[in-house]
Amino acid sequence: MDTTTRAQDCLRPFSLDYNVQPQAEGSVFLHMGHTQVLCAVSVEDRVPPFLSGSGKGWITAEYGMLPRATHTRGRREAVSGQSGRTYEIQRLIGRSLRMMVDLRQLGEHTLRVDCDVINADGGTRCASITGGALALRQALQTMVAQGRLAELPKILPVAAVSVGVVAGEVVLDLDYGLDSSADVDANFVMSGDSRFIEIQSTAEGQPFSPALFPRMAALAQKGIEELFTLWQQPLP
Repeated sequence: MDTTTRAQDCLRPFSLDYNVQPQAEGSVFLHMGHTQVLCAVSVEDRVPPFLSGSGKGWITAEYGMLPRATHTRGRREAVSGQSGRTYEIQRLIGRSLRMMVDLRQLGEHTLRVDCDVINADGGTRCASITGGALALRQALQTMVAQGRLAELPKILPVAAVSVGVVAGEVVLDLDYGLDSSADVDANFVMSGDSRFIEIQSTAEGQPFSPALFPRMAALAQKGIEELFTLWQQPLP
């Protein structure tokens, strides 16, 4: 494992820009190392049929990757059809973001979060959750400004990060090179009050002991707490 550029317990450099798609109610462009994800939120004045008449809103997500986001060109899913991987990731994003607010406070509105990967170097689902949450916060404030919500709902910050075991060592925020050589790969989604929302953990090379998991969880919490500093960046 190459440790010359980044310590095992450190995130890749990260940054955030707002309003990259100003027509959207909320939009951010998140960099996590060389992974770049554009997240935009669109608000619809309707809900899915199963919520019609309930007074509740809905938050859902769609995820996609540009053809040359990866080392070799991938086919556009508009041509080839949606993959199982894409379907699983966007369901994860949607589940995570629905934890941010009480859906009863949204009225019958749907907030649709589009997460598009511009460049992929590992951790795209985690970056999509982290960026999508910040775009969602902006969209909720836009809804108040537009009069579509009477007041801002209570918002629970959400962020996500990957942790892996590479060459026997626990490593935070895997890039593609680390991810492809990891014996264990995990994704942690947490709230701003240090509670877990979802954990995905898989043995890629060999099974791992129960004693290793608390170390992975603690490192994930450390990284996610750093990502929550993005919430201190003022909205435009």
